[in-house]
Amino acid sequence: MRALSFKPLLDALHKTTAEDWADDSDARDSYEATIEPFIAEYEDAERQFLRTKAEADDMHILLQPLSRQKARHIRESAATQRIATPLAWLFAAKSRLQHSSIRKLVLNRVPTYESKHTLTPLNVPRATAPANPQVLEALYAIQTTPYERSFLSRLQSSSARSQPRVIAVDWETRAPWMDLMSDIREHHALANPEREQANEAEAPITYCNLQDSHLPQVHDLLARVFWEGIDVSDALEYSPEKCTVVAMYKQLVVGAAFLSSPQETYITYLAVRAGWDNSQIATSMLYHLITLNPNKDITLHVSINNPAMLLYNRFGFKAEEFIVGFYEDYLDSNSPQSKNAFRLRLRR
Repeated sequence: MRALSFKPLLDALHKTTAEDWADDSDARDSYEATIEPFIAEYEDAERQFLRTKAEADDMHILLQPLSRQKARHIRESAATQRIATPLAWLFAAKSRLQHSSIRKLVLNRVPTYESKHTLTPLNVPRATAPANPQVLEALYAIQTTPYERSFLSRLQSSSARSQPRVIAVDWETRAPWMDLMSDIREHHALANPEREQANEAEAPITYCNLQDSHLPQVHDLLARVFWEGIDVSDALEYSPEKCTVVAMYKQLVVGAAFLSSPQETYITYLAVRAGWDNSQIATSMLYHLITLNPNKDITLHVSINNPAMLLYNRFGFKAEEFIVGFYEDYLDSNSPQSKNAFRLRLRR
């Protein structure tokens, strides 16, 4: 099979093209040689035209490419009409071949820098009245905002409250009650997917000193763990920063521990809310009580069958006395706790 060759076709095209040239100068001044120096200006003009063509309603006809014969006609026209630059006669020739709206836009359009239109001034802003000098002086005279008039007082109360001194913050402890509440929220979310679920923010267990706001919850806690009628309000008068430790989860009191005074250092109560036990909360409160009262012996009484005996033994408390019927006047007759007690001491 004979291979296909384009050489005869190329030779014929070359011969036809050469016949269009009158002489060698015509060949040198071919279309490419004439237009190439002005390609950049032509492209800039075309981009300007495309940007402004949207101003006319009938700008849907674009510029058509020039043929070699048209380029020769442009060169002759430029010589006879004495047009200043090749770019100008290029546009003049192109405009004669296009729609009348293009001729109007390209040839008759007045450049922006030659426009005679007057500029429209901006509206003068309305003058504002000068501030009252007495009001300014009164504002400058304010150095601090009284608490009664502050935004903080609206959030907390009308009177400033002393914040409890934070002893420790525990982010690691997870009490059984916290896990139970988390399971309940997840179960509710699965059972009611169409309802908007509340986002429960995680919070630490905070150990702080006793405050007035803690007393109602502390009294309820002690009544549940020990017996009714316990009142620890006087603990606020005997160095609460050394003799009281309250465990808080958000606004809930989950544990409390008390010393009688810094001089006697006798542990009167140590209690943890049901559902928060077995979480090292009692251990932490006892540790902080001991740490807040260094170099002093600490004593207490505990029922002989109270599991807290193990906790005290870990801290080094030793039994010094066995007392029969120590809790006879306090514990209910149906209480599982023994009414006999040990007197324990931590020697320092």
